Amino acid sequence: MSTSSKALLELLTPENCQVIFIDQQPQMAFGVQSIDRQTLKNNVVGLAKAAKVFNIPTTITTVETASFSGNTLPELLEVFSDNDLLERSSMNSWDDQNVRDALAENAKNGRKKIVVSGLWTEVCNLSFALSCLQDTDYEIYMVADASGGTTVEAHQWAMERMLQVGVVPVTWQQVLLEWQRDWANKATYDAVMDIVREHSGAYGMGVDYAYTMVHKAPARVAAKGSIGPNPAPKK
Repeated sequence: MSTSSKALLELLTPENCQVIFIDQQPQMAFGVQSIDRQTLKNNVVGLAKAAKVFNIPTTITTVETASFSGNTLPELLEVFSDNDLLERSSMNSWDDQNVRDALAENAKNGRKKIVVSGLWTEVCNLSFALSCLQDTDYEIYMVADASGGTTVEAHQWAMERMLQVGVVPVTWQQVLLEWQRDWANKATYDAVMDIVREHSGAYGMGVDYAYTMVHKAPARVAAKGSIGPNPAPKK
């Protein structure tokens, strides 16, 4: 087995990763048709919160903010309020030296696994992934459900093209749980459960149910009170 193949067998850890969000901006999201856009935003923010919990170095890069694409999703910025945004003119993030430098700084510390969430899959994600792999020994993990394309086919075939050159497809919750790995890791357990309950749909609902009905924990949000039942008279 080659050295590169062995590297892909390594699980993602908080120590070997960094994250880049590419063009998570409204004008780019308007064109997404491969995934429900509200679901897309939920997944992007869930991934961002996960990166924050595990102290994963995170780069946010934007394109033509003032003239076309609009401001980065506020929910994403809220998670990383201390981050500078790396503005570009090129659709390919790898063409920007500031982006290269930010990734290289983290890679020096062993963080050569680049977790990518971006818009659009077939343009900005694809061009970044191919160019980055061509020039470096980094590994690219493409978060398929925190990225989107202009059609289902555009997203699908861009992912297929990237898979052919070694990009690894992942989903945001997969990344979160790979970072957590062990439920005995109590330092991040509660924060991970908070992300799950807010962003993981049916899984999160199940966690809420188990906490309150099985383990008798208080509800996350309590009602003012409960009235009834009060059966109406039967005719």
